[in-house]
Amino acid sequence: MDNLLFNATEVLLLIFLTITFLQSGIDKLLDWKGNLGWLTEHFSKSIFKGTVPVLLSIVLVLELLSGILCGISILQFAINGESAFAFYGATISAATLLMLLLGQRVAKDYVGAQTIVVYLIPTLFLVYLMQ
Repeated sequence: MDNLLFNATEVLLLIFLTITFLQSGIDKLLDWKGNLGWLTEHFSKSIFKGTVPVLLSIVLVLELLSGILCGISILQFAINGESAFAFYGATISAATLLMLLLGQRVAKDYVGAQTIVVYLIPTLFLVYLMQ
């Protein structure tokens, strides 16, 4: 328990990212058709219009990888107070969020882009802490 308390900031941020990305990835898996349909419409007037299934697949893999790495990192902090995977989980999370930000900007969904930035700020802080 002391390991978790000593690394409380990192652990709380990792929990945040684990919840965020595992929920989003699992949602995409369970409702692939719904997500694909919505995103196809969302990007219908953008440069991404013909590549939505491929891009959605890439985002799905990165979200699940981010969530899993961050989850494993929490366990590592609990066990030995360190995490070899936390930096990678945080960095892949940041890259995933930057991809999502790009998508929202290209789709001209500026409110959606603002929401992504809310997630990006603590993620970048975690990358900083884990360096």
